Amino acid sequence: MDYYRPVPGTQVEDLETPCLLVDLDAVEHNFRVVADTYRDTECKMRQHTKNIKSPRLAKMQIEAGGTVGGVCTAKLSEAEVMVEGGVTDILIPNQVVHKDKIARMCALARRADMKVCVDNMQNVQDLSDIADAYGVKIGVLIEVDTQMGRAGVRSNEQGVAIAKLAESLPGVDFRGVMSHQSLMEYKGEEDRYEVGRQTIQICLDVKNAIEAEGIAVEMVSSGETFTIDVAATIPGVTEVEGGTYALGGTNYDYMEDYQMANKVMGTVISTPRSGVAIGDVGLFALSGLGADSIEGHLDITVAEMLDHQIVLKSDGEMPLKVGDKFKLIPAYQDMMINRWDQYIGIRDGAVEQVWDIPGRGCTQ
Repeated sequence: MDYYRPVPGTQVEDLETPCLLVDLDAVEHNFRVVADTYRDTECKMRQHTKNIKSPRLAKMQIEAGGTVGGVCTAKLSEAEVMVEGGVTDILIPNQVVHKDKIARMCALARRADMKVCVDNMQNVQDLSDIADAYGVKIGVLIEVDTQMGRAGVRSNEQGVAIAKLAESLPGVDFRGVMSHQSLMEYKGEEDRYEVGRQTIQICLDVKNAIEAEGIAVEMVSSGETFTIDVAATIPGVTEVEGGTYALGGTNYDYMEDYQMANKVMGTVISTPRSGVAIGDVGLFALSGLGADSIEGHLDITVAEMLDHQIVLKSDGEMPLKVGDKFKLIPAYQDMMINRWDQYIGIRDGAVEQVWDIPGRGCTQ
């Protein structure tokens, strides 16, 4: 099905809505901040592509610097998109257990350095059997549960046992440990640093236990947007899986070094009563987290979000009229990006580039 694709040079106010905009100055700024942060550190960025779903954006960060030269992907299908797009250092920071999917990952390993996380013995054995049959090596990292209560080993002993098994098997290459954390509530910079250090240390404890058994640990992949700067100060952490930093979201507005790059633009389609405007963009264009602010309009609040419309309110006279454009600032972008086919890259009030989003819909 054909869809609207604006040509470069189109003025932003002339775009059809709703549309997903990327402020190119802002995203380039964010990539430079990462490059500068990790310029002289052992720790580097491994950008999480679940937040961008675009090899082009991933390669922009790699070219800007401060990275391991690769990315992490939430799913195998995202990894396939990244490899097809020219990114050849991939970590899947989740488990791949279905034998058909392991076979697909082995096929990718003929073109890329493929790594995946594990947390149980049988998965390691299956990875070994299938990779050995394909004549390839799959890197494995042990996921450590530090806080989230999801996948991951719960003790140093579990980590050591899996590492020993991986070291003994063909087809797999034990590479290290990985963990993911989350800042549940921002309570200030001191607390942010402390939460980051405490949770990442749990992952480092598993690393230290494995090394105590004489097994080398090459990678400690532990961190995310809220610990981009924290992880760089923790000895032993080799990479951070940052994602949200690239495009931004109001859930992370405490990370003040980064700018809001992604915005969803809508048009006012009705002003049914004083102080109220209805826009043509709703939850189907964002996500369940929606948006709570309008760029350049502190006097307007988001009163309600419906599937395809938004209700805006103003305490005084509504400054937006029928036909006016407005830009919503999303709360969180990875689920939102999955709803779009293209980024419209803008600079100086006009379209500069339009990019497809090939990782959209990669749920397998």
